Amino acid sequence: MQTELGDLPAFRKFGGVTAYSEGWGLYAEKLAKDMGQYADPLRDFGRLQLELHRAIRLVVDSGLHAKKWTRKQAIQYVLDNSAEPNASAVKAIERYIVMPGQATAYMIGRLKISELRERARVALGDKFDIRAFHDAVLRSGPLPLDVLDAEVSRWIAAQPHGS
Repeated sequence: MQTELGDLPAFRKFGGVTAYSEGWGLYAEKLAKDMGQYADPLRDFGRLQLELHRAIRLVVDSGLHAKKWTRKQAIQYVLDNSAEPNASAVKAIERYIVMPGQATAYMIGRLKISELRERARVALGDKFDIRAFHDAVLRSGPLPLDVLDAEVSRWIAAQPHGS
């Protein structure tokens, strides 16, 4: 959808805002669970494994950049808390070292989009349409989260409200 937004300048069509873009990706992964696509825990196992991976990334991101962990400490945390092979843990940590806040931005974006959906659902009641909500989130391309919040608030205000 982003590249099809005709009125946007190229930097908006082809650029990104990590919290928005990656947040949408994580939100979409959870959406499958919310829609009942995983009827039992065994079917949900892969998604749960990714949730664990992302939780470890959040710890490592803050450990490296706020707690001043060493590269070795961060690698060891991944190895101690996951089934990642050593080479994968090293590669991941080297990426996180040069991209402070990236893992955190993913989750902050997901949480914000989920918060906006719940706000819309409560405000609109039985008139809430998740497809229309998704269009409202996606129609302007990648936005900083405060701008997305304002856009969704305007969208909610323009909708017929239910009971």
